[in-house]
Amino acid sequence: MTAEPVKRSSTLPPDSLAHAQRLGQAVLMEVRRAFLGSPELAEALLVCLLSRGHVLLEGVPGVAKTTLVKAFAAALGCEHRRIQFTPDLLPADITGTYVLDPTRQSFVLREGPIFSQIVLGDEINRAPPKTQAALLEAMQEGQVTLDGQTRSLGQPFMVLATQNPLEHEGTYPLPEAQLDRFLMKLLVGYPDAGAEKEMLRTYSFKRPELRPVLSPPAILELQRLAEAVHVDDEIYDYVLGLVHFTRSHRRVALGASPRAALSLLHAARSHALLSGRDYVLPDDVKALARPVLAHRLLLLPDAELEGTRPETVIEEALSKVPVRRGGR
Repeated sequence: MTAEPVKRSSTLPPDSLAHAQRLGQAVLMEVRRAFLGSPELAEALLVCLLSRGHVLLEGVPGVAKTTLVKAFAAALGCEHRRIQFTPDLLPADITGTYVLDPTRQSFVLREGPIFSQIVLGDEINRAPPKTQAALLEAMQEGQVTLDGQTRSLGQPFMVLATQNPLEHEGTYPLPEAQLDRFLMKLLVGYPDAGAEKEMLRTYSFKRPELRPVLSPPAILELQRLAEAVHVDDEIYDYVLGLVHFTRSHRRVALGASPRAALSLLHAARSHALLSGRDYVLPDDVKALARPVLAHRLLLLPDAELEGTRPETVIEEALSKVPVRRGGR
């Protein structure tokens, strides 16, 4: 366990920290009413929301990926839309298109589902690359360009996408450029025996209706608080140490990018806020290194043949990269 550094003067009021922590716990409790899998998954989604990031959930069919996403969206109190990705889905089906309005005798924009605050993308790898690329500008810049005109998306804005790692027929693997736009990739596995039994009990009756715990203004305020969380030089050095370790690893062809380092830092800030702190600890970074960095690594072909996984490289980095100690 990492020792807490000497506490400096607080940058955030104690009541704001306590309020943020209470809201976070309330969201997680509401999500757990519908999603009975690992609670760490819902917490990771909340960290991504506060970090203004997007999430890719990967798991076999039937492990409640869509249930988790829908429960999370319902608890946020935001406008949300679902896109079922298919091979015949066109970019305009996501972004929208201009249509003729007979009453105005002019073309008006019929907005696509991307103009929602929370976008649920089911089986994103079933859409062709051209359609997947329609998400890139929205995810990175928070805007959409249609017929040469740029329109900003509403805030908060978050993409929650799912994919199946087993079925490859008729799918289009996400390119590295798009994977890098997801702040986290979360692996959704089978629930343990206790959770699965509780699921059988719960879903034998009518599914629970979730109530909104947050609202768009409340989310924006939490995001602002997360951005104000203090980061010490030792944390900057530790994040860079982890990222540089992946770039020089003998089994890695492409290591974590500067964007990956920035994503890890943002996530660590949000994790600290949800823990009731206005400063980041090395433990915040360690808790998030795997889901933030692993999907951004490209291994050498020999390493993949030997069964090496990106998560293995991250585990090695966490065990070998030291935390530089220093006063606050």
